[in-house]
Amino acid sequence: MITGRYPSLRLRRNRKFNWIRRLVRENDLSSSDLILPIFLTDGKNKKVNIPSMPGIFRHSVDMIPKIIDKALKSKIPMIAFFPNTELRKKNNFGTEALNENNLVCRALRLAKKKYKNEIGLMTDVALDPYTTHGHDGLFKKNQILNDETIDILIKQSLLQAEFGSDVIAPSDMMDGRIGKIRKALDQKKLYNVQLLSYAVKYASNFYGPFRDAVGSKSTLKGNKKTYQMDYSNSDEAIREVALDIKEGADLIMVKPGMPYLDIIREVKNKFKIPVFAYQVSGEYSLIKKGIQSKIISKNAILESLISFKRAGANAIVTYFANEIEDLLD
Repeated sequence: MITGRYPSLRLRRNRKFNWIRRLVRENDLSSSDLILPIFLTDGKNKKVNIPSMPGIFRHSVDMIPKIIDKALKSKIPMIAFFPNTELRKKNNFGTEALNENNLVCRALRLAKKKYKNEIGLMTDVALDPYTTHGHDGLFKKNQILNDETIDILIKQSLLQAEFGSDVIAPSDMMDGRIGKIRKALDQKKLYNVQLLSYAVKYASNFYGPFRDAVGSKSTLKGNKKTYQMDYSNSDEAIREVALDIKEGADLIMVKPGMPYLDIIREVKNKFKIPVFAYQVSGEYSLIKKGIQSKIISKNAILESLISFKRAGANAIVTYFANEIEDLLD
């Protein structure tokens, strides 16, 4: 509650110069708050443009050291791998997810061998990059099978952990998968592998460019509204988070980001658990194309990311991660 009144109280006094604005600033952003997503593709020495995401590319696994070296120089603490699986390797069951020579496993093997624990390695657990139908789980008779999907997600999680993933991030939104994955990891004595649950993942219209990047947009049959959340709901988000914390989640993701700042704040206030936000591909592309068209300033990047910190996010997955250092300078 503000005490005092004008003219003895003038709030503008604390805004008059840069030095005082810095001293009284309530939220700051640094590279240490950011997670860099990396899209993977087959081949060697490849850097493939993604038209719907200006400035973002798919990289072959051999290119990863260059990306990680730059991330380390920028003091980015974690990267996240997302594969663009060749169509010939996809099928109705997503079996390529369990191939120890798939893109993610090869990337993990290389990164962990070269960098040890210098940088965190996060991997996505879901079947959509590997299925011909584009869904996160097994698809039968126009339904996503929950429990049968979890059996595969457990194997996928164990495989990723075996090859060096530090943070397993199930984004599939199947009921009960966090508890079962946690139990499986513990049984294998993988006690230190963290679980970042996409507990709050909405059936959003902002995912289109990402689906282009991983190659699932053209194959997706129908929509994901039977397992991802209705964007009209907030109480449901609290229930999802509560369940996943009880099941063993170490960290919670809210996805998308900017349209759901209210959810980030509510989750943070209620559970006092580390909350990550995903500034998704649609958010990125809208801002990036706005900058390129000179509709908005490049400083809108920083403003958008600060909004997550203000809402209570501990970390942000963002495609702008490599651009922040220059803006902060």
